[in-house]
Amino acid sequence: MNTAVDTRSLTHSELEEALASVRIPAYPATVAEVMREAQKDDPQVKVLARIISSDVGMSALAVKLANSPMFGNGGPVKSVQQAVSRLGTSNILNVVIAVALRNTTTGLPADLMERFWARTSTLALATGVLARRHMGISPDAAYTYALFHDAAIPVLMLNFPNYAEICGEALHDPESLIPIEREHFNCDHAVVGWLLARSWGLPPLIASAIRYHHDPEVYILPEKELPSSALALIAVTVITEHAIADLTGTAAPVGSKAFENAKMFLGSSDADIDEFRELIAAALV
Repeated sequence: MNTAVDTRSLTHSELEEALASVRIPAYPATVAEVMREAQKDDPQVKVLARIISSDVGMSALAVKLANSPMFGNGGPVKSVQQAVSRLGTSNILNVVIAVALRNTTTGLPADLMERFWARTSTLALATGVLARRHMGISPDAAYTYALFHDAAIPVLMLNFPNYAEICGEALHDPESLIPIEREHFNCDHAVVGWLLARSWGLPPLIASAIRYHHDPEVYILPEKELPSSALALIAVTVITEHAIADLTGTAAPVGSKAFENAKMFLGSSDADIDEFRELIAAALV
């Protein structure tokens, strides 16, 4: 049976229903503070560093990201101010939002969330590295999208105590997850992720990619509905997910059709995929 669901079929009233049935976590003051500084014509590194330094989790993540294969071509970063200088404002905002989102999930099982965020962080870093090999794909945007494209899953867990019980097995099979979410909760993590991204100030391009990343017709959507630059973020993340699955011996989180479509969209050959797998393996060491 074909369980694919066209996420574009949601009407305005259905979106309103999703908004009414799901409580989006409040926009934290720290995120707003960083957003205000980042949007200035001349954002101050010292101001951003002060904000990041106020939180141990943000400080640790900023330094770790600055020393990752995405950015670690120079000498090792040892201070938050050095990390802010290397990462730039968009990635500092990613750090703040990522830690703030993690903090909203403190009421969920710690081991489950630790695995979820560890997998997400690994995917984001690897996707950012792989995006550097594709002309026209921003590594920063690829990292941001991969980091947040499934962030609504913990949000749904917070809203619906029986979410994990109902969707547990399907979490490893996204193609069946969306219909199950729709059936039981009148919404899905792609739509809720889109609402979350908009509410927390992520770029519209990222929000659009999150909104459509499980749409079965994603590769034939009109440009005005899903820009090709947003579709590229989805495609490079799918390739990365498959590479990580191959390297770790786990099941790929998306089906072979999605993988082949991503390869075709990016113009990647089998030899390219082998090279990408080696690149990601080196990045994950």
